[in-house]
Amino acid sequence: MIRYYRILFAMTIVGVALRLIAPMASGQDGQTQSEATSRKPAAANASAPATPDPTYVIGAQDSLSISVWKEPDLSGVVQVRPDGKVSMPLLNDVQASGLTAMQLSSQLTAGLKKYVADPHVTVVVTAINSRRVYVLGEVTHAGGFTLLPDMTVLQVISDAGGLTQFAHGKKIYVLRQEDGKQVKYPFDYVRVLKGQKPEQNIALKSGDTVVVP
Repeated sequence: MIRYYRILFAMTIVGVALRLIAPMASGQDGQTQSEATSRKPAAANASAPATPDPTYVIGAQDSLSISVWKEPDLSGVVQVRPDGKVSMPLLNDVQASGLTAMQLSSQLTAGLKKYVADPHVTVVVTAINSRRVYVLGEVTHAGGFTLLPDMTVLQVISDAGGLTQFAHGKKIYVLRQEDGKQVKYPFDYVRVLKGQKPEQNIALKSGDTVVVP
């Protein structure tokens, strides 16, 4: 009988010990997981880039998402001013136009080292507004359009909704400023569509104007 009570007492002690250890282990695991999570930069709110081209040069009116890891007060979306600069807390005005996103990120990182320990800066071009081409005349939607990489005359006409029934497709031309002079490039819509004049379907440059008589 005495042996029975000894076994029962030992089992009770073990049960109490297990109940005390379990919450401690759970708390340690939860703390470790929480700490690990806090060390990771939040990626859920990452902005989608307007262009996948890492060599894209930022211009005036472009929108940028600037993210400084663990520094929400220094992060946000800004627009490049007409003078090519952006305003940043602590750094004031910073030149952005003429730089790639990576170059601007490096410049901001260097400047913030005076105020932030080991800063990590990410710059993403979220909207391209500096590179524009224009379509005038007999198209469905005349106006300015964002110049995408390698965009051609035919593509921008498509973006403009195509030609109207009154358009003279054989007399379309592109106006471009070169060396201070206005140069005219002919574009025969009908022949280009037939594959007869592929050299006329030139890649557009920022500031080009496509005229559809």
